[in-house]
Amino acid sequence: MRFAEVPDRSAAEQTRGALLYVDLPPDEVPDDPEEFYDHQLVGLTAEDTDGRRIGVVTEVLHHAGQELLVLDADGREVLVPFVTALVPTVDMAGGRLVVADRPGLVSGEPE
Repeated sequence: MRFAEVPDRSAAEQTRGALLYVDLPPDEVPDDPEEFYDHQLVGLTAEDTDGRRIGVVTEVLHHAGQELLVLDADGREVLVPFVTALVPTVDMAGGRLVVADRPGLVSGEPE
């Protein structure tokens, strides 16, 4: 990839760590139905497997190993690994996702 504003390797070095953003049309969706754009997830209501509200997705963190969903659970920040075992359902039309809680993940300290 090349950028007109970055003419050579020295200039490219100065961009290390920069984040690139792309403006997408609001109805744009990834080709893979198992993938989501961050803006699609932010604002979804998180529920447990019994349908009880846990909180709201406020951010998606991208780490080397996996993505983490940041939930606002009644003022408490909760990080949930965004993997199928813990987030088995993402219901975009319903504005929600399901979190399969594990001891210490959302509900507090392990028993």
